Amino acid sequence: MSTTTGKAAQPAKVQAGPGTSQSPAAGPQERRGGKRSSMGVQNAAGWLFSTPFLVLFTVFMAFPILATLLMSFTDFGLRNVTHPLDVNFIGFENYVNLFGDEKFLKSLFNTAYFVVIGVPLTIFLGLVVAVLLNNGIDRARTFFRVGFYAPVVTTIVAVAVVWRFVLDPSDGLIAGLFTEVGLTPPDFLGSETLAMPSMIVMAVWRNLGTVMVLFIAGLQAIPTEVREAAKLDGTGVWHEFRRITVPLLRPTLLYATVITTIGYLNVFEEPFVMTQGGPSDSTLTVSLNMYREGFNFFHMGYASAMAYVLFVVIMGITVLQLRLLKDNTK
Repeated sequence: MSTTTGKAAQPAKVQAGPGTSQSPAAGPQERRGGKRSSMGVQNAAGWLFSTPFLVLFTVFMAFPILATLLMSFTDFGLRNVTHPLDVNFIGFENYVNLFGDEKFLKSLFNTAYFVVIGVPLTIFLGLVVAVLLNNGIDRARTFFRVGFYAPVVTTIVAVAVVWRFVLDPSDGLIAGLFTEVGLTPPDFLGSETLAMPSMIVMAVWRNLGTVMVLFIAGLQAIPTEVREAAKLDGTGVWHEFRRITVPLLRPTLLYATVITTIGYLNVFEEPFVMTQGGPSDSTLTVSLNMYREGFNFFHMGYASAMAYVLFVVIMGITVLQLRLLKDNTK
């Protein structure tokens, strides 16, 4: 009889034949190494495809922004165009001189006037038109949308030609209406009192389409169940608009207000093309004043300081708007 031992039986080793190959399973370290290699290839490909944008951004955006900031602390002028390193560092002198410059203060006031009147008008009229096109107008809705949006994609030169004809005191469209009723037509662009309101009307007309499109998108995103529930509860049209539509539109309202305010703070084309800042600097804005100082008088350092003051103003107003409306957008 054969006796058994206490040792466990050892599994037999299978010998590979001449036509077989052994490929043991990869361990955790090998798998992690493969993942790292794959991630490295993906990162390299991402940086490769991003390189053209990064180069263009650095050359045409980041470098000019940094150069403008450094330039604002110098007396960079026409003589430094050929010798850019031959400049004098003057610290905050440009910034101090700005707030003693009556022309700059005038342009700052004009820009504030343009924003305070123009932004609410644009937002209000854009919302009204969006509500009408979304609910009130059933026929030719696409035609009206295209018509209101057309000025947005029209060049400022074409817009200026149209508005100069409309506002011309001798042969303009409005002048003809005044003449028909026996009144003397006012010189809208030649009057210190009427020039800026005329610019505001032109800007509102031109930017109304952008705000309209944003509000139409916001209105169409409101769930229909909410409105149907309000109608079942007997809610009136005005109460529904004030209590339901406007609160649900607050994110869109915030976005439209911010981008419209930023655009109006940077207003340049309208006064540049229509009035050149006149009459008597009544339509001179900060951007137009900055353009004059930098490219007409070649006070590059002074114009750079002006640009960064405008930048700080834009940032401050934007942060204020976000804080005022942020809690209501949640």
